[in-house]
Amino acid sequence: MVNRKTLRRTLLWAAVAGVIGLGVAIALGQPVAGLLGLLGLALGAANARAAQVSVARYSDRGEFSKGRFAISVLGRLGVITVIALGCAVLLRPTGLAVFAGLAVFQLLTIVSAMLPLVKEIRQS
Repeated sequence: MVNRKTLRRTLLWAAVAGVIGLGVAIALGQPVAGLLGLLGLALGAANARAAQVSVARYSDRGEFSKGRFAISVLGRLGVITVIALGCAVLLRPTGLAVFAGLAVFQLLTIVSAMLPLVKEIRQS
């Protein structure tokens, strides 16, 4: 589970990556690709935040319904997938930058979540 500190760090890194990516895309004459990459990063950020809120909401309740939780997860991922696929199909080939943004956000999340583990291993 990604805690608030990890999410904040990931959001900061994603913002930096987005600015750099947009700058590179503009320099290469592909400003739309840069904007779509930013959209992918934003979708990843929205998903991470929604997942954190969803887990907190379901863990606070005394009763936990795996079915309701699964439906909320599938719904959220479904919306993100429809948006990403829509951009990829309607704006091809530039629309694939949305998937690149999503992938970069996931990579940043993994690296950010690993940092505390690496620090703990080094201290051992």
